[in-house]
Amino acid sequence: MSETVLYDYWRSSASYRLRIALNLAGIAYLAVPVDLVARDHKAPEHLARNPQGLVPVLEIDGLRLTQSLAILDYLNETRALGLLPGEPGSRARVRALAQSLAVDVHPVCNLSVASHAVDLAGGREGVREAWMQHFIRPGLVAFEALLDGFAPARFCCGDAPGLADICLIPQLYNARRWQVDFSDLPRIVAVETACAAHPAFDAARPEAVQPA
Repeated sequence: MSETVLYDYWRSSASYRLRIALNLAGIAYLAVPVDLVARDHKAPEHLARNPQGLVPVLEIDGLRLTQSLAILDYLNETRALGLLPGEPGSRARVRALAQSLAVDVHPVCNLSVASHAVDLAGGREGVREAWMQHFIRPGLVAFEALLDGFAPARFCCGDAPGLADICLIPQLYNARRWQVDFSDLPRIVAVETACAAHPAFDAARPEAVQPA
């Protein structure tokens, strides 16, 4: 079997999701950094891997895959990770919970979008922070409310980590980075504590994989 290679950036939320999932699956991989700040993602070499110029890119099982949510589906289906419930209605609800962050919050808070907002504001100080806070805090409040639809458990939707947890934890990293307070959201705080104690999440932390 060919070596599994993850092209990622240590602070990328989407890459962070895949690091967690690969750890949950027990898949050893070679991490190849793609420095977004240095614009390595726009270099011809990376565009040949992903014409969108985004991370992550995962080479696994002889495939080259892009888009973190699609890759998570692939890993879940081929490695039986149990990231989603088997019942279709429950599966849709868990997907909606995860996508409330991964689809609605994360894209407007990625590096390229936030940088463009700063450019449009003439580089004014504080714009990036205000932009991030404007989107992240309401997204987390909504996530907490959506969690009320699930029975209390150790993780978001049960006693084992799933898709929602994989999408939540990178967003909480961003929240802390941009000084977004979520201490008043008790279920989110409890899930963060549970995930922090899980080896797969701990090993995927940006600080744990940051290039020297």
